[in-house]
Amino acid sequence: MRRSWRFVPLGLLAGLVAEVAVFVLVGRAIGFGSAVLVVFAVSLLGLLLLRREGMRAWRGFRVSVESQQPPGRQLTDGLVGLVGALLLAVPGLVSGLVGVALLVPPLRRLAGAGVQRAAERRVSSMVAGDLFGPRRVRVYRGDPQSSAPPPPQPTTGPATAIEGEIVEPGR
Repeated sequence: MRRSWRFVPLGLLAGLVAEVAVFVLVGRAIGFGSAVLVVFAVSLLGLLLLRREGMRAWRGFRVSVESQQPPGRQLTDGLVGLVGALLLAVPGLVSGLVGVALLVPPLRRLAGAGVQRAAERRVSSMVAGDLFGPRRVRVYRGDPQSSAPPPPQPTTGPATAIEGEIVEPGR
Protein backbone atom coordinates (compact mmCIF):
# COMPACT_ATOMS: atom_id res chain seq x y z
CA MET A 1 0.00 0.00 0.00
CA ARG A 2 1.30 3.44 -0.85
CA ARG A 3 2.46 5.71 1.92
CA SER A 4 0.02 8.48 0.98
CA TRP A 5 -3.01 6.18 1.39
CA ARG A 6 -2.46 5.89 5.11
CA PHE A 7 -3.55 9.53 5.50
CA VAL A 8 -6.92 9.01 3.78
CA PRO A 9 -8.84 8.13 6.99
CA LEU A 10 -7.34 11.15 8.73
CA GLY A 11 -8.30 13.37 5.78
CA LEU A 12 -11.85 12.01 5.77
CA LEU A 13 -12.15 12.64 9.50
CA ALA A 14 -10.86 16.20 9.09
CA GLY A 15 -13.36 16.76 6.25
CA LEU A 16 -16.22 15.48 8.40
CA VAL A 17 -15.21 17.74 11.29
CA ALA A 18 -15.01 20.72 8.92
CA GLU A 19 -18.46 19.93 7.47
CA VAL A 20 -20.04 19.74 10.94
CA ALA A 21 -18.29 22.92 12.12
CA VAL A 22 -19.38 24.90 9.06
CA PHE A 23 -22.93 23.56 9.33
CA VAL A 24 -23.11 24.62 12.99
CA LEU A 25 -21.78 28.09 12.15
CA VAL A 26 -24.22 28.53 9.26
CA GLY A 27 -27.03 27.12 11.41
CA ARG A 28 -26.33 29.70 14.10
CA ALA A 29 -26.19 32.49 11.54
CA ILE A 30 -29.35 31.72 9.54
CA GLY A 31 -31.16 29.15 11.68
CA PHE A 32 -31.13 25.37 11.75
CA GLY A 33 -34.09 24.90 9.37
CA SER A 34 -32.66 27.30 6.82
CA ALA A 35 -29.27 25.59 6.99
CA VAL A 36 -30.88 22.21 6.34
CA LEU A 37 -32.76 23.70 3.35
CA VAL A 38 -29.52 25.16 1.97
CA VAL A 39 -27.77 21.77 2.24
CA PHE A 40 -30.76 20.06 0.61
CA ALA A 41 -30.89 22.62 -2.24
CA VAL A 42 -27.15 22.35 -2.89
CA SER A 43 -27.39 18.55 -2.99
CA LEU A 44 -30.34 18.70 -5.39
CA LEU A 45 -28.40 21.08 -7.64
CA GLY A 46 -25.45 18.67 -7.54
CA LEU A 47 -27.66 15.77 -8.64
CA LEU A 48 -28.95 17.80 -11.59
CA LEU A 49 -25.43 18.89 -12.55
CA LEU A 50 -24.14 15.34 -12.23
CA ARG A 51 -26.33 14.23 -15.11
CA ARG A 52 -25.43 17.29 -17.20
CA GLU A 53 -21.69 16.92 -16.59
CA GLY A 54 -21.83 13.21 -17.37
CA MET A 55 -23.55 13.88 -20.71
CA ARG A 56 -21.12 16.70 -21.46
CA ALA A 57 -18.11 14.48 -20.74
CA TRP A 58 -19.50 11.68 -22.91
CA ARG A 59 -20.21 14.05 -25.84
CA GLY A 60 -16.72 15.56 -25.62
CA PHE A 61 -15.14 12.11 -25.57
CA ARG A 62 -17.21 10.96 -28.58
CA VAL A 63 -16.39 14.09 -30.59
CA SER A 64 -12.65 13.73 -29.95
CA VAL A 65 -12.67 10.05 -30.90
CA GLU A 66 -14.75 10.67 -34.03
CA SER A 67 -12.41 13.47 -35.12
CA GLN A 68 -9.43 11.18 -34.38
CA GLN A 69 -8.02 13.56 -31.76
CA PRO A 70 -6.44 12.38 -28.50
CA PRO A 71 -9.31 12.14 -25.96
CA GLY A 72 -7.22 12.86 -22.85
CA ARG A 73 -8.12 16.52 -22.42
CA GLN A 74 -11.84 15.80 -22.75
CA LEU A 75 -11.48 12.93 -20.28
CA THR A 76 -9.72 15.08 -17.67
CA ASP A 77 -12.18 17.95 -18.16
CA GLY A 78 -15.10 15.56 -17.86
CA LEU A 79 -13.60 13.89 -14.80
CA VAL A 80 -13.09 17.22 -13.03
CA GLY A 81 -16.67 18.27 -13.89
CA LEU A 82 -18.07 14.97 -12.61
CA VAL A 83 -16.10 15.24 -9.37
CA GLY A 84 -17.33 18.81 -8.92
CA ALA A 85 -20.95 17.79 -9.46
CA LEU A 86 -20.52 14.76 -7.18
CA LEU A 87 -19.12 16.98 -4.42
CA LEU A 88 -22.16 19.22 -4.83
CA ALA A 89 -24.47 16.21 -4.60
CA VAL A 90 -22.88 15.00 -1.34
CA PRO A 91 -24.68 16.70 1.57
CA GLY A 92 -22.38 19.30 3.05
CA LEU A 93 -21.49 22.94 2.69
CA VAL A 94 -17.70 22.59 2.45
CA SER A 95 -17.92 19.81 -0.15
CA GLY A 96 -20.47 21.92 -2.04
CA LEU A 97 -18.12 24.88 -2.04
CA VAL A 98 -15.27 22.74 -3.39
CA GLY A 99 -17.67 21.29 -5.99
CA VAL A 100 -18.70 24.74 -7.18
CA ALA A 101 -15.04 25.76 -7.38
CA LEU A 102 -14.31 22.76 -9.62
CA LEU A 103 -17.12 23.83 -11.97
CA VAL A 104 -15.78 27.38 -12.43
CA PRO A 105 -13.94 27.34 -15.80
CA PRO A 106 -10.51 28.75 -14.76
CA LEU A 107 -10.30 26.50 -11.69
CA ARG A 108 -11.61 23.59 -13.73
CA ARG A 109 -8.80 24.03 -16.28
CA LEU A 110 -6.26 24.26 -13.48
CA ALA A 111 -7.56 21.08 -11.84
CA GLY A 112 -7.71 19.37 -15.24
CA ALA A 113 -4.05 20.22 -15.84
CA GLY A 114 -3.19 18.70 -12.47
CA VAL A 115 -5.13 15.53 -13.29
CA GLN A 116 -3.34 15.35 -16.65
CA ARG A 117 0.10 15.70 -15.03
CA ALA A 118 -0.77 13.00 -12.50
CA ALA A 119 -2.00 10.68 -15.26
CA GLU A 120 1.13 11.30 -17.35
CA ARG A 121 3.32 10.36 -14.37
CA ARG A 122 1.50 7.07 -13.87
CA VAL A 123 1.42 5.79 -17.45
CA SER A 124 4.13 5.18 -20.03
CA SER A 125 5.17 7.89 -22.47
CA MET A 126 3.52 6.02 -25.32
CA VAL A 127 0.16 5.79 -23.54
CA ALA A 128 0.40 9.45 -22.47
CA GLY A 129 1.05 10.40 -26.10
CA ASP A 130 -1.99 8.41 -27.22
CA LEU A 131 -4.18 10.03 -24.56
CA PHE A 132 -2.97 13.63 -24.60
CA GLY A 133 -1.24 13.98 -27.96
CA PRO A 134 2.38 14.75 -28.70
CA ARG A 135 4.39 15.89 -25.73
CA ARG A 136 6.68 18.90 -25.78
CA VAL A 137 10.22 18.53 -24.63
CA ARG A 138 12.87 21.17 -24.10
CA VAL A 139 16.30 20.46 -25.54
CA TYR A 140 19.37 22.20 -24.14
CA ARG A 141 22.77 22.25 -25.71
CA GLY A 142 25.76 21.70 -23.55
CA ASP A 143 27.09 19.31 -20.95
CA PRO A 144 24.35 16.86 -19.92
CA GLN A 145 26.01 16.41 -16.51
CA SER A 146 25.63 20.04 -15.44
CA SER A 147 22.94 20.74 -12.86
CA ALA A 148 21.49 23.89 -14.45
CA PRO A 149 20.59 24.05 -18.13
CA PRO A 150 22.41 26.73 -20.11
CA PRO A 151 20.34 29.56 -21.54
CA PRO A 152 19.02 28.99 -25.07
CA GLN A 153 21.49 30.22 -27.68
CA PRO A 154 20.27 32.04 -30.77
CA THR A 155 20.85 30.27 -34.06
CA THR A 156 21.91 32.08 -37.17
CA GLY A 157 21.12 29.44 -39.75
CA PRO A 158 18.22 27.13 -40.31
CA ALA A 159 17.11 25.16 -37.26
CA THR A 160 18.33 21.61 -37.06
CA ALA A 161 16.27 18.78 -35.70
CA ILE A 162 17.71 16.79 -32.84
CA GLU A 163 16.55 13.22 -32.58
CA GLY A 164 15.86 12.08 -29.05
CA GLU A 165 13.52 10.27 -26.74
CA ILE A 166 11.71 10.97 -23.52
CA VAL A 167 13.34 9.12 -20.68
CA GLU A 168 11.19 8.45 -17.66
CA PRO A 169 13.04 8.23 -14.37
CA GLY A 170 12.64 5.00 -12.45
CA ARG A 171 11.62 2.82 -15.40
